[in-house]
Amino acid sequence: MTQPRGFCAGVVRAIEIVESALEIYGAPVYVVHEIVHNQRVVEDLRGRGAVFVETLDEVPADAVTVFSAHGVAEKMIVDAEARGLNVLNATCPLVTKVHLEVVRNAKAGNEVILIGHAGHPEVNGTLGHYDRSYGGEIYLVQDERDVEKLRVKDSSRLTYVTQTTLSVDDTKNIQVAIKKKFPRVIEPRKDDICYATQNRQLAVRKLAGEVDLLIVVGARNSSNSNRLREVGEQMGVNSFLVEDASDLDLSWFSPDLRVGISAGASTPEVLVQEVLKRLDELGIGKIVEMDAEPETVTFRLPVGLAMKVARKTGNSGDTTINGGGK
Repeated sequence: MTQPRGFCAGVVRAIEIVESALEIYGAPVYVVHEIVHNQRVVEDLRGRGAVFVETLDEVPADAVTVFSAHGVAEKMIVDAEARGLNVLNATCPLVTKVHLEVVRNAKAGNEVILIGHAGHPEVNGTLGHYDRSYGGEIYLVQDERDVEKLRVKDSSRLTYVTQTTLSVDDTKNIQVAIKKKFPRVIEPRKDDICYATQNRQLAVRKLAGEVDLLIVVGARNSSNSNRLREVGEQMGVNSFLVEDASDLDLSWFSPDLRVGISAGASTPEVLVQEVLKRLDELGIGKIVEMDAEPETVTFRLPVGLAMKVARKTGNSGDTTINGGGK
């Protein structure tokens, strides 16, 4: 099994925000979009009183409202404030970093290329933070072909940012294409792909050299989980994405098959353990944990919510969320 795997710090923080809001304010708490891309997590929170919506029109006045870990467009934030909603922003801090890059470049009059998948909530949110009133433009590219077709207003005032959950290798190829077509492009100060995405892809790359079959536990609409499966395939290993143990197909397995297991950054460990239990029933019972450096990234809860949690629990210290791959 890969290590690290499963929940990253941003996912743990987002789930903790919804759980804390339910405990402090009571149900219902409205969540814009899936808080993270995992149905087990969503259904668990729904059972506790979370209501998942796609637009603010579905949220009653004065309701406690949580923005998902993927982030939302600036207009939704403004609209929520105008309606007086009690907003808790669970956007991953690493996604927020990209949003701030986009805002800064828009105000500077720079055009921005966003490398990402069309329609993904994170991409929609990032696009929605670019203010065109300063005269610039933001462009979405998904692959090298999009880069080749791209036409910009002023290539001397051009930079790029990246969806945080993409494949490191695929993103590098697109970045090379951008720099080849626009030699004067301004590179970001820091790689936008998040630490958890990189760590899990590196772990899968290492594991792929030792197994015959790779199983990634994660949601089908989870970008980072799909990327893990693709990394396995790129390494020449038969790779499958499963949402839970029920997705395992007996035809995949044969005697003496070496099976590798990993999990996306929004996958709870309970789903991994259920897959392992099913594999044990199929006769694949020897589990070897990969050696890896532990993840130590921590993200704080929103200040106001953290203070309420501290008062309720009697803990006066700061509330932080550990980013270990649990």
